[in-house]
Amino acid sequence: MAGTSDEPVTVPPRSRPVPRRARSRPRHAPVLVAALATTAWAALLSYLPVLVLVWLGTRLGGGGAPAAAVGRFATAGWLLAHGVPLATGGGRLTLAPLAVTLFAGWRVARAGVHTTRAIGAGRGRPRRLAVPAAVAVALAYGLLGALAAAAVAGTGAAVAGSGPAALRAGVTFALFAGLFAGGGAALASGAADRLVGRLPVPVVDSARTGTVAALLVLGAGAGVAGIAVALAAGDARDMLASYHAGVAGQAGLILLCLLYGPNVAAWSAAYLVGPGFAVGAGTTVSVATVSLGALPAVPVLVGLPASAVSGPGGLLLGLPVAGAMAAGALLVRRRLRGYADGTGPELRWAGMLGIAAGCGPVAGALLGLAGWASGGALGDGRLAVTGPSGLWVALVGTAVVALGASLGGTATYVLIGPARRGPADRPAPRGGGRPGRGPGSRR
Repeated sequence: MAGTSDEPVTVPPRSRPVPRRARSRPRHAPVLVAALATTAWAALLSYLPVLVLVWLGTRLGGGGAPAAAVGRFATAGWLLAHGVPLATGGGRLTLAPLAVTLFAGWRVARAGVHTTRAIGAGRGRPRRLAVPAAVAVALAYGLLGALAAAAVAGTGAAVAGSGPAALRAGVTFALFAGLFAGGGAALASGAADRLVGRLPVPVVDSARTGTVAALLVLGAGAGVAGIAVALAAGDARDMLASYHAGVAGQAGLILLCLLYGPNVAAWSAAYLVGPGFAVGAGTTVSVATVSLGALPAVPVLVGLPASAVSGPGGLLLGLPVAGAMAAGALLVRRRLRGYADGTGPELRWAGMLGIAAGCGPVAGALLGLAGWASGGALGDGRLAVTGPSGLWVALVGTAVVALGASLGGTATYVLIGPARRGPADRPAPRGGGRPGRGPGSRR
């Protein structure tokens, strides 16, 4: 037949399957290398605002200062923001600008997060690696603090205290970084979620409600302080004009007030809660008594009250209670909504009142910590004492928040509770089983 061939057909031999190469494990950075990189970046970001402020401050006299002097004073201010006391010509300086402190803490926490991820300790991976990540960040930050203290030695603002200045600053920086970096590493590795999941529901709710109440009280303090300064804007403008510093110098002074804004907010919150604060030895600024002496020419202080609270101004004292009531109301609404959806346990009277009482110490501790951190010394003279008493703010804040959260929670429970906790309105739990044991509920 045409087109046919008698030649044998050769079938190519079947090739053997090539074995798939074993997947190589991802290579992670050494913990010290990752910590040095992330910590240096965090330190740089928190140092730059202080450097800009000091440079603008040198323009107050209309002139300037050498770059080396600007860098040394900026480094001293950066040390102060981390809680390192300074010795100046006017005495001991310990009043830290909390805006820089909070920003530095946030950046160090992010350094802990990035270091944890860089060495492979993420969610679903070994959580134990979060500990060396936090320790490495703390050691790296302590080293930077020691170097900063050595850089300002012998200048007009050196580290105060006995013993080697570099060692004291290094320990302070290491403790600061260990706290914030440890929190960031715990969040990045999932250890924080695991710990919270093991806690009883009332404990978690008390901590959450107390934190919300403390933030609302501090926010009320910030709002009242801002309104007070705005009402005295004319005096603040005249004070700025008296410096004859030009635009750059006035901008530096305004930026300085902003860096101390969280301090003023904590002072105002202490005033609203009751104990008040001091602006110098022997002075008192509280709702019952106002006793002031000569004040520094700082625009933010023009909003200080001249007398005790009277008349309609007494309504401001209800702001901390209102903030606590809002936190208690939010707690009850969230718990009732979770019970109605079948994702949470039922909230009863005893449980609600117990959570409201438990959130008081949490909020009091946070308010007391804010009051303690916001105070300090501005020299060895009359301004050696400024700020509120953290202990008194914590004690009074505990009572105020516990009372307000109980009132707000009770009112919300009475108003909307029957519509959401009745058996007839309760849907079947997700996935079957007993009520309150759905997939999203805590055990």
